[in-house]
Amino acid sequence: MHFISEAIDNYVVNHSADEPELLKQLTRETYQKILQPRMLSGHYQGRVLSMISKLVNPKSILEIGTYTGYSALCLAEGMQDSGTVQTIDINEELIDFQRKYFDKSKYSTQIIQHVGNALDIIPTLDMQFDLIFIDADKENYSNYFHLIIDRLNPGGIILSDNVLWSGKVIEELKPDDAPTKALIDYNLLLKQDGRIETVLLPIRDGLTISRKK
Repeated sequence: MHFISEAIDNYVVNHSADEPELLKQLTRETYQKILQPRMLSGHYQGRVLSMISKLVNPKSILEIGTYTGYSALCLAEGMQDSGTVQTIDINEELIDFQRKYFDKSKYSTQIIQHVGNALDIIPTLDMQFDLIFIDADKENYSNYFHLIIDRLNPGGIILSDNVLWSGKVIEELKPDDAPTKALIDYNLLLKQDGRIETVLLPIRDGLTISRKK
């Protein structure tokens, strides 16, 4: 869902940084071969992720929800030369697809894939993070937050995707709509938790930036 007119949206994209060729290839193949290709971050949001990562210049990045690897590659653009991206996805069928594009990039050895439930994997990662991107199952956003907040370095950034959920967060909540309820609760958590300061951006389907104090 776009929250601005298509004409303005096109103007924004056309006056932002170009999409790298490798990511164009990844997008094409995702749309050709993978279910639910709209889950890709895409050109504009990808450039936003890249810019934020470049501003943070993280040594350690955690991504919860890899999909086909687009956002991991965008985030990797800003990491330090010795940095790493730890990326987690529950769908083992996408591992080879992800690795194909990771290996085509200059970050091949720096992007570490983890397969399985992020709630189980995160506690096994014995490290702190400078930048964390949450883009997985919406029902567990709050659970992910509680798992990672103590692993985020002071001044570190949490990016949370899809927090507007096609506008459903401001509509009347249906009793059986668990993802929307989870996102409403999560957005309130980010607003009220005293350990972070948060701004919600109406970029694509909503992107929250939270900074640890």
